[in-house]
Amino acid sequence: MPLPPQYLRQISREEMNTLPIRRYEGKVHLVESADMLARAAEDILRESAVGFDTETRPAFRKGESHLPALAQVATARAVYLFPLQRLDCSGLLGQLLGEPRIVNAGVALADDLRQLRQLFPFEAAAALDLGHVARRHGLKQTGLRNLTGIFLGTRIPKGTKTTNWAVRRLTPQQVTYAATDAWACRELYLRFAELGLL
Repeated sequence: MPLPPQYLRQISREEMNTLPIRRYEGKVHLVESADMLARAAEDILRESAVGFDTETRPAFRKGESHLPALAQVATARAVYLFPLQRLDCSGLLGQLLGEPRIVNAGVALADDLRQLRQLFPFEAAAALDLGHVARRHGLKQTGLRNLTGIFLGTRIPKGTKTTNWAVRRLTPQQVTYAATDAWACRELYLRFAELGLL
């Protein structure tokens, strides 16, 4: 099915700046205990599609790199933030990523999955890179913010991207930023499904 003409275009910085800013405003759970992990699993594993993203502490020196510090999973009811360096979330995340009946929708997903494999082993069964889907339909701008502008008509602020995601206590701004990215991935997946792009 071809892309409807209103979507088959570039979005300029000026156009992007006219769009309303949108942040995730639903429930966010920072998963910090085995009990919270079990409750997150109950919600996540009953989904057929989730938004998936990770955040990594930025590297400012040549040759420096860091492993992901946070994984975010968006369901229909909430967004779950998993601090990877403080709690062993590998059982649930490995199960989610390896579950063929749950689509894990994200942008630049191959990078996220490659980095996560350095923390724990898993086989991704139903990972869907939304950027690849957009590219297949002729779009050149395939980053999360551009896709959100083009398909959802909203602008996601990106001011918190280069903060330290490995800190012990995330700021409210970091929590909102991380939750918004995962939520936007799920919303884009639903929009792509609605448009018959998948």
